[in-house]
This record gives sequence, structure tokens and C-alpha cells, in this order.
Amino acid sequence: MQPDLTATFIRAQVTNGKGNTPMAMNSVNTNLGSMVALQSLNKTSDQLSVVQKRISTGMRVADAKDDGGAFAVSQAIRADVAGLTAANEQLGGTKGVLDTTFAALNKVSESMVKVRETLTRLADGTINDDQRTQYESQYTALRTQIQNFVTDATYNGRTLLDTADGDIVTTRNESGDTFTITAIDGATDLVVAAAPADVTAAQAALADGGDFKTVQSAVADALNQFGSDSNYIDSQIRYNKDKVDAMEGGLGALVDADLAKESAKLQSLQIKQQLGTQAMSIANQSPQMLLSLFR
Repeated sequence: MQPDLTATFIRAQVTNGKGNTPMAMNSVNTNLGSMVALQSLNKTSDQLSVVQKRISTGMRVADAKDDGGAFAVSQAIRADVAGLTAANEQLGGTKGVLDTTFAALNKVSESMVKVRETLTRLADGTINDDQRTQYESQYTALRTQIQNFVTDATYNGRTLLDTADGDIVTTRNESGDTFTITAIDGATDLVVAAAPADVTAAQAALADGGDFKTVQSAVADALNQFGSDSNYIDSQIRYNKDKVDAMEGGLGALVDADLAKESAKLQSLQIKQQLGTQAMSIANQSPQMLLSLFR
């Protein structure tokens, strides 16, 4: 019986003679090698775009497309940093008011030393009328000077030595928590009374519970109060700066790119892209070999 030549020819077309492994199909319509090379090249190009973006921005997570969760966290941290920075700016303004207040109180305190000296002379019954008039004039000049120090203790239109301005309530952190600095009535509490009319009045002013002792105590209390407030503001500003540094460090660890690693990856992908392009070129030349079969 003659062998079925048609069946034999078909089997030869679909096997390689060593089993049942299909042979590669030769077609000008479907180039499987080119398709695989193209897929690999596209994948390399996508990876290269990611690396180039990281190198150009310096960030591993530049937007929500890179890592939605990490980007959301980073935005929250950036908001906190912005809040702390704004709080420190407000605290800086408050510190300006406090420093101005201190400058005024120091001058008032220095003037009070001279007031005490002049008042002691006025309490002396042995001085003549001429001398008393001169000392009273000196006392009045010192009193006016103190009043001016109190009145001029303003910073950016605010003062802590006038209750009409009210207390200063300043933001101290990114959560909007506040710190209150209580104002005092400087014109009443920190200014001595008018020059005493006689020896008895001068002696009364110097006595315990007298006008001078009362004002002197008020000046000391004011220096202590605003000193504590100033120390708190300075500490809060330093703490906020340290906190911002720590948060920015954490933010960098979350979103910053490792540029050394990305640089090495960039070179690797560039080489891979070149090889992929060559593979694509070789795969596209394969159908041309079919032309030789028709010569």
C-alpha cells in the first residue's frame, strides 16, 4: 500500500522531526519575535521614564501616580511643617513685642534708681527751698521719662504695657494651640506719683506700702512676668525648629530618591534599551528571509 504523502507532508510542516514540538511559524503578517521585542522595549522605556523622573525631581514619590499612600502621608507632613513655620513666624512677632517691653522696663528700672535717690533727698528736712525746688524738678523730669518709656513700648502697633490693647494670644504650634501673654496697665502701675509737696509726703512715699515701694514692686513683678513669658517663647521657637528638622528628615526618608542607586539603574536601562532596539531590528528583518524562498 502506498504511503499517504499528503499526511506525511503536513506532519513535517508542524513538527521538527524530534518529537511533537511545533516549529516557528514564518509569516509576513505575524512576526512573533518582533512583538516580543517590542513588549520588552516598551517595558524598558517605561522603567527608564520612572528613573528619569526620579533623577530630574530628586524624589521617589513626586506625585500620587508614583505612590498614592506615600504621597498622601507626605502632603500631611508638608502641611504640618508649613503650620509650624507659620507658628514660628507668629511667635517671632510676639518675641518682638516682648523684647520691646523688656527694653522699656529696663529703662524704667534704671530711672527708678534715680527716683529713689531724688526722693531720699526730698525726704531730708535740712535742705532749703531752692534745693527742694531743684530736686522736685528733677523728680518730675524722671517721672515724665518713665511715662514716655511706658508709652513708647510698642512693636508693630502692639504693647504689653497698656491694658487697652488687651492681652496677646499667639499661636504656638501647627495645631493652632495658643499661648497668652497678659498685658499690664503700665501708666498706672509703673509710674510714680507726682513730686511730693513736702518732707512728710516724701518720707511716706519711701515707707513700706508707700508710692515708691509699690511702683518698685510692680516694676519687679513686670520684669519677672515678661521674663518668664520670653523664656517660654524662646523655648517654643527652638522646639518648633527642632520639630521641623525632624519632620523634614522623616519626609525625606519617605519620598526622596536614592540618586546613587537611580544613576546606576539609569545606565543599566539605557544599555537595555539599546539592546532592545537592536533585538527589534533583528526581529523585523526575519520576514525578509522569506524572499529568498521565492527566487
